[in-house]
Amino acid sequence: MDSLIEDFRFAFRALKKSPAAMSAAVLCIGLGIGLNVTIFSIVNGAMLRPFPFANPESIAVLHSTQVQNEIEQGDLSYPTYEDLRSQSKSFSEVAAFTARSVTFAGLAGMEEPERVQGLEISANLFPLLGIKPALGRNFTPEEDRTGGPGAVLLSHSFWLRRFNGDPQILGKTILVNARQATIVGIMPVGFKFPDQQEAWIPLAPWEPERTRNDRKLALYARLKPGVSFEQAQHELDAFAKSLASTYPETDKGWGLTAWTLRRDFVGKGMKTALYTMLGAVSFILLIACANVANLFLARASARQREIAIRSAFGASRGRLVRQLLIESLVVALLGSALGLLFSRYGIRWVEMAIPQEDAMPFWMNFSIDARVVSFAIAAAFVSAILFGLAPALQATSPNIQGTLKEGGRGAAGSLRRNRLRSGLVVAEVALSLVLLIGAALFVRSFLAMQKADLGFDPRPLMTMRFYMPGDAYATDEAKAQRVEDIVRRLEALPQVEAVGASNLIPVGGGGSGGAVEIEGQPKNEGEKPFIFWAGVTRDFFRAVGVPIEGKTFSISEASQKAPVAVVNRTFAKKFFGSDKGVDAIGKRFRLLDEAPETWVTVIGVISDFTLEDLDPEEESQPSAYLPYPWQTTWNTGLTIRTQGNPAAITAAARREIHGSDAGLPVFDVRTMTKLLDVGNWEYRFFGWLFSIFGVIALLLAAIGVYGVLAFAVSQRRQEIGVRMALGAARGQVLRLVVGQGMRLAGIGIGLGLLGAFGVTRVLKGMLYGISATDPTSFATLAAALAAVAFLASFLPAHRATEVDPLVALRND
Repeated sequence: MDSLIEDFRFAFRALKKSPAAMSAAVLCIGLGIGLNVTIFSIVNGAMLRPFPFANPESIAVLHSTQVQNEIEQGDLSYPTYEDLRSQSKSFSEVAAFTARSVTFAGLAGMEEPERVQGLEISANLFPLLGIKPALGRNFTPEEDRTGGPGAVLLSHSFWLRRFNGDPQILGKTILVNARQATIVGIMPVGFKFPDQQEAWIPLAPWEPERTRNDRKLALYARLKPGVSFEQAQHELDAFAKSLASTYPETDKGWGLTAWTLRRDFVGKGMKTALYTMLGAVSFILLIACANVANLFLARASARQREIAIRSAFGASRGRLVRQLLIESLVVALLGSALGLLFSRYGIRWVEMAIPQEDAMPFWMNFSIDARVVSFAIAAAFVSAILFGLAPALQATSPNIQGTLKEGGRGAAGSLRRNRLRSGLVVAEVALSLVLLIGAALFVRSFLAMQKADLGFDPRPLMTMRFYMPGDAYATDEAKAQRVEDIVRRLEALPQVEAVGASNLIPVGGGGSGGAVEIEGQPKNEGEKPFIFWAGVTRDFFRAVGVPIEGKTFSISEASQKAPVAVVNRTFAKKFFGSDKGVDAIGKRFRLLDEAPETWVTVIGVISDFTLEDLDPEEESQPSAYLPYPWQTTWNTGLTIRTQGNPAAITAAARREIHGSDAGLPVFDVRTMTKLLDVGNWEYRFFGWLFSIFGVIALLLAAIGVYGVLAFAVSQRRQEIGVRMALGAARGQVLRLVVGQGMRLAGIGIGLGLLGAFGVTRVLKGMLYGISATDPTSFATLAAALAAVAFLASFLPAHRATEVDPLVALRND
């Protein structure tokens, strides 16, 4: 231990002799480790940190599946939930929940009703998760039944915001979705299950419709002790077959599957994104290590006489290697400390880059914890070996007598003899090119998304939603009448051209899905084709701005559940086999999951347009649009076409909605362009992130090329002086040095192109409108990197031409 402490003291003394070089090394390693710690903290928060539930590894998330329509993560019906809860042998408890906007009215200081993200939950959900309110209690079984007393649980943040943290609020009654409800509990600080919810209400009182084809519940189940996921899956398979046999009209062709919480919360796309980012910053750390290794190689060359003398006095090679590695470790640990500091700002930037509208789920935290610090320390040890071992071995090579005789002269040799240093430069260039190409693909993907053909012009469109709560809107007729009145009021506003109402907002999502039967085509149980469908008001298509072949709904058709529909071209082509929309007009289909199963006649065909966020792997799906009364919903969206700035009508639109009913909360008020920005933030984020990675990699590679050539020129002063004394022109010397640098860069670019062809294939599912092997990106970035390498080579080459032959010969 004493000798180890002495080695560290000696290391600090040795490093203090060259403060500028060592500061550069610490900064370089600190930057590389800082980026790695930043990204690892994201990986840690999403994939490694335990979920804040009791025994989360024994919690199963249950989904419905259907192979024919590629449904892998579907919801389940209320009757299926009840069957599983009463009959399952693998689960000790089964709980259910579904999203529900929660509206509070009549609170002190509230000018209009406030809508928050909420959830309908079964009374046993939070006990299953092992979550207890910080104040009060969970729901009782009596509250979670049809006709049960109203109750609500509030998040800690909402309690502070609206009730100033008053503990006396428990037991008080407030209006929740226009119904009386008692506040029974306040949840723990930060708890907003499952994402950013702020209020929870009992499930059963709000779910009067309990048909088997109404699949909208998410189910959690806790495995019994000793039961594995595989055993539970076997039971679910048998259970699904039993349901299909007993209820063939609704359950044939459907399966059940059990997922772990981690698989459900962190999907395949997120995993790919996280691993891609972690791989990218690993490349940067490798480039940084290569730069520092070159610096240590140059330093080792200057210290070879010192090392040779120590060896001659009895120091073993192992002792010398250990000493040099400890010096490397000191640099790496200092870089790690600096990297942790950098990562604090990096994490803050990442959090700021995520829009508030798409906030992280409550369980995901990007803070620096013990695991992140351990990662930073481990990265320091690995880095020290990567950039310190080769220089240490080369510096202690057993050539003591030659070194002492030469006095250190020419120890580094020519660039050709320093293959290790040259190989590190080649690796830097190759890794940099891979990162640059990845950055270019993400940037071009984002630009392509900005120019994507949505099927309509988003610029004149304003979007918003309103919520119709309470018994006053219990019937479809009441909701339809209110929507009709609001649309009429908004259409009368100046600068408004058209207004469409629907559960659907283009790009913002909504609508529904279900099985259909096409008239005249065979109907096979368990093989029912699925479509997207939505109820829309009469001028919805004019408001969105999509052309229509045929006609839209008449005034009388739009006001009732008329059996007519407008379909998109994908629907017409898939089911009626024609690209001509007019061929589909007059054909009929029926929705098998809707009662009554009425034959619906196609009266018009529209072009496909984007229904939800742009997805590179999402194809247009067959879609049908029926009169609004077919799909009246409490949560209704408005798409408003304006003549000028769409944001200018916001205040007037709010006034008209509240003029129709002052109790309606208005929310998600955004222009369509803002909605697109929010929906596409991941692509913008990846574009910026990989651009930063690429610029850093390019800078480090340029420094690496320059450093190696500058050192080579300093070691070859005598050779260059002799060449010039013998008549070599400056241009010849310039070409000699630049040629050496460009040869290294050329090899690195070639290897980088090969690596990029392989690595970028992983990005395929994350890109939009551009190939992962886009030749323009590959060629442009290779040329740009070659130009940077040329500049990095030219500076030391130009310095070489300034060598005075007499001075060079005299100094050597």
